Amino acid sequence: MQSSVLFANAATDIADQFGLHTSQFIAQCISFSIVAFLLYRFAYKPILTVLEERRQRIAEGLANADKIKQELASAQAKAQEILSQANVQANKFIEEARQSAAKVLEQESQKAIATANDIITKARQANEAELARMKNELRKEVGRLVVNTTAKVTGKVLSADDQNRLAEETNRQLASN
Repeated sequence: MQSSVLFANAATDIADQFGLHTSQFIAQCISFSIVAFLLYRFAYKPILTVLEERRQRIAEGLANADKIKQELASAQAKAQEILSQANVQANKFIEEARQSAAKVLEQESQKAIATANDIITKARQANEAELARMKNELRKEVGRLVVNTTAKVTGKVLSADDQNRLAEETNRQLASN
């Protein structure tokens, strides 16, 4: 007990030496506590709330940025896939067009060949008809010449029956040759 009294006396002496008054010290502690409480309640706590909200918004922004990056990558992949499909379809359409063009070319070639063959056939028929007509005219002319020559050689006028008979004989002889 004596040591505690000594300790208390020593503490009081040191406090007096530094100018510490217990009543003022207690009042300052109470004032400090009140100011600390008010600062915590009206300044520090709202600042912490604002900082927390800001931290959450930053976290949401980062999450949204990651989400947007993923969506962008997905959109780019989808666009690339669509371009690939469009390229495949375009190549398919080009190939179909080439095949159609080849088919049309073949059909038109066949039509042209058929038309050419028709023209050749008609030309041959026309040629044969012209040849037959010319042969008929030649036979008639030869028959007429034979009748005229015979009439001049014999010196008599041939009757229509004689002329027909001579023309037919001449035609038969020309036909057999």
